[in-house]
Amino acid sequence: MTGSVPLVDLAAAHAEVEAEVRAGFDRVLASGAYVKGPEVAAFEREYAAFTGVRHCVGAANGTDALELALRALDLPPGGGVVLPANTFVATAEAVLRAGLRPVLVDADPEHLLIDPGRAAEALPGAVALLPVHLYGQLAPMRALLEIADGRPVIEDAAQSQGARQHGRGAYGRIAATSFYPGKNLGAYGDAGAVLTDEPELADAVRRIGDHGTRGKYDHERFGFNSRMDALQAVVLRAKLRRLPAWNAARRAAADRYGALLGALAGAGALTLPGTVPGNEHVRHLYPVRIAPGRDRDAVLAALHAAGIGAGVHYPAPVHLQPALRHLGHRAGAFPVAERAARELLSLPLHPHLTEAQQTRVVEVLGRALGAEGYAGRVTP
Repeated sequence: MTGSVPLVDLAAAHAEVEAEVRAGFDRVLASGAYVKGPEVAAFEREYAAFTGVRHCVGAANGTDALELALRALDLPPGGGVVLPANTFVATAEAVLRAGLRPVLVDADPEHLLIDPGRAAEALPGAVALLPVHLYGQLAPMRALLEIADGRPVIEDAAQSQGARQHGRGAYGRIAATSFYPGKNLGAYGDAGAVLTDEPELADAVRRIGDHGTRGKYDHERFGFNSRMDALQAVVLRAKLRRLPAWNAARRAAADRYGALLGALAGAGALTLPGTVPGNEHVRHLYPVRIAPGRDRDAVLAALHAAGIGAGVHYPAPVHLQPALRHLGHRAGAFPVAERAARELLSLPLHPHLTEAQQTRVVEVLGRALGAEGYAGRVTP
């Protein structure tokens, strides 16, 4: 079997929604309401209902959304915000942009989400807790809410659109998400949103993201410009109607990977991703861990040479990024996150991935790992 397999397939997703998007674009162009407006308001209502919260406020992108959530809480300037070292740099960027201080902690070794025990050790003296829902599942929110002990909990939900934990889609006082094109719910450019049950927080987010104003030229507080545009709302509304089915397709593809990769996992060549008890995973990514002693980067190169669009999320933890050297951490500070950065390999996963494509991925992966003749055998 030959052929390339993309990491994500945005063209296939667009083909499903193209007619609705074109009709929606025509509505916007006819109305002239390009920023905010009725399309954005409708999406905000629909996404709030989908997530199970009372309020959703659109933003220009996910990083802005997280900064808006932090600013709306009016936390003490320079206060510490506890967050995991295993995350995309935008989580720490938003904390710094909000005038706060990132307090990094390590991940749990099994699921690579924020470790509640480490978070509890770091919380004294901090003003808030910022868990990150990675790869498509929620961090252990019940434990985190307990250790937060009244401190506000802000959820970075950029990779968990549609995920549930014990039936709930959100737990903290406020959450932020990204609609970057590759997300489970992706726009045709940048967009984001803030979610909360508290009307006062929703109002604050809306004002801060619109230059701090309640009405034109009436600026009550210091803000900036981060508003969702109507064309992105059209795309997101069309895709949101399909998101439950698309997430189900992702879960089915992940289950197929689990069966196809069972022999490699059993042989100790790699470790399959797990699910926290009580979580309904939406499989934003399918990250396997290449066993120590094997060259993850060589495996990645072999996949790319065969046309397989694998990736690495993330090749360096937050504390080892040059831009955040001032936080004062050295290599070895967060060993779980650092080991994950060396071992993780994200395989292609999206709602339109076919069984034949997955078999192709697993065949190439097996050869790259030295399993001669491996052809994606399904383990009993």
